[in-house]
Amino acid sequence: MTDTHGTAHALRAISNEEGLDARLLVDRGTFRLDVSLRVAPGEVVALLGPNGAGKTTALRALAGLAPLDGGRLLLDGTALEDTPPESRPVGVVFQDYLLFPHLTALDNVAFGPRCQGASKAEARTRAAEWLDRLGLAEHAGSRPRRLSGGQAQRVALARALATRPRLLLLDEPLAALDARTRLEVRSQLRRHLAEFEAVAVLVTHDPLDAMVLADRLVVVEDGRVVQEGTPSDIARHPRTDYIARLVGLNLYRGEADGHTVRLGAGPGVTITETLTGPVFVAFPPSAVTLHRDRPHGSSARNLWHGEVAGLETHGDQIRADIGGELPLAADLTTVAAAELGLHPGAEVWATVKAAQTHAYPV
Repeated sequence: MTDTHGTAHALRAISNEEGLDARLLVDRGTFRLDVSLRVAPGEVVALLGPNGAGKTTALRALAGLAPLDGGRLLLDGTALEDTPPESRPVGVVFQDYLLFPHLTALDNVAFGPRCQGASKAEARTRAAEWLDRLGLAEHAGSRPRRLSGGQAQRVALARALATRPRLLLLDEPLAALDARTRLEVRSQLRRHLAEFEAVAVLVTHDPLDAMVLADRLVVVEDGRVVQEGTPSDIARHPRTDYIARLVGLNLYRGEADGHTVRLGAGPGVTITETLTGPVFVAFPPSAVTLHRDRPHGSSARNLWHGEVAGLETHGDQIRADIGGELPLAADLTTVAAAELGLHPGAEVWATVKAAQTHAYPV
């Protein structure tokens, strides 16, 4: 991808607004993508969603690798819809990095500036600067097969940044790393993205990557934006089942009347807020206490009868999937699960204190 300097005359400036202003319309037969994005310079936005939601299609449309069927794509006030990919001021870090295997790390990074017309010496100087900034100076002469996963990821990032892009696209940038390396590289990537002065768009299905790396999340399901906001906002106010599962919450939609939320034909949930009308009500699996017999004298205002539909290890705890009048997930320790004698089909009573629920308008 190239820098703006050599191609400005070929691009069509239509406003003075900086940053990204896009509406991406892509038709693929039975699938239609319709996603709007506004991202300011210096901001990192994560496109988050399940597999098949349209995240990668959106990224490819931004990069010019998938043609738009409608909408707009403005970067710093310049229309890019008809600009070929190689002439866009865009840098891409692909999921598998796509480093040239026959080139050293230095020459991989120098490739972009060379394509922009820089001399070999100038391109290598710029590449060396970026490798140094990303802590890879001592690996400049190494070919990709000699690099660890984390090192290869940083070389790919350096290659994208060396073109001085106005839009940086990252496609599942940590997916190819093992868990330990991922933790370290995630932290490093966050630091580098914080220093990036243009627009950065990250595509991921990993909620932790999104929460740590992005200033703002745009959640996409079935080709549409279903929610956007800061990570803490979305974690506290999920609006779909997918997002609730992502952030580890039980989520229900119902009708509030004072301190009670009626869930359709199902049971009610007692809340501490005073609300009226359509609301979401949520609570974490850790707020659920399970009993084999109906508890008496419990201070919990919410009590539901159900049965264990499944059990699975979830971190250092057991997550119980409870079916019945109010399907829910409950977290408990291995010891507690053993003491209760939980097994699929076991009858249980679930309690949740009203103070541990959180309700908010639809």
